[in-house]
Amino acid sequence: MTLVKATIRNLDTNKAVSCLFNPTEYAFSKEVGWAEAPDRGSNIPTLEFVGGKPAALTLSLFFDTNDSGEDVRAKYTNDLWDLALVNDAKLDSKTSKGRPPRCMFEWGNAWSFEAVVTSLTQRFTLFLEDGTPTRATVDITLKQVHDPGRFPAQNPTSGGVAGHRTRVVQQRETLDLIAAEEYGESRHWRHIAEANGIANPLRLRPGMRLTLPPLDEPAR
Repeated sequence: MTLVKATIRNLDTNKAVSCLFNPTEYAFSKEVGWAEAPDRGSNIPTLEFVGGKPAALTLSLFFDTNDSGEDVRAKYTNDLWDLALVNDAKLDSKTSKGRPPRCMFEWGNAWSFEAVVTSLTQRFTLFLEDGTPTRATVDITLKQVHDPGRFPAQNPTSGGVAGHRTRVVQQRETLDLIAAEEYGESRHWRHIAEANGIANPLRLRPGMRLTLPPLDEPAR
């Protein structure tokens, strides 16, 4: 069986960082929102559900460029660091300000995890004589941005056009909102509509899976 490399893809630029060594383990966590309501005369308060919280994926990645003598930052870890930095070219649909990129963790075709980086720590443990780092460990936490209905989500290249990302429509989402988040400008809603055969954008329904082709690709 061919070894498949795990990747973390920047969804704003479509640039992927392949893990030099696949993770030895990873962990998922999820908190559930329950509020405590005082209940006089009771030993414990009444719990009221106030909504779910996003799942988090944590993993540790190892990178080494000592054999080639390359700077491990330039070769690998800078691209991961960029996932934690504001991209002024991508405007948040609500604040109209720049935001860090969304990303996708993928390992094979079985599942994927669309997320944002909420924590990133890199440690350098080997250096050339001039101080150039050639070995690094990156601890990263990714927080879920879409509820796929089932978890973990099906790989976005499964069930769609090869190489195209997909997105499941959530409650109260509109095509122009999705276009603003995925392509940076709401005016690209028509590109999504044409790619998915949507004649009436008002009929967008929660649960629909949309194909998101690159802007430079003609719609079908």
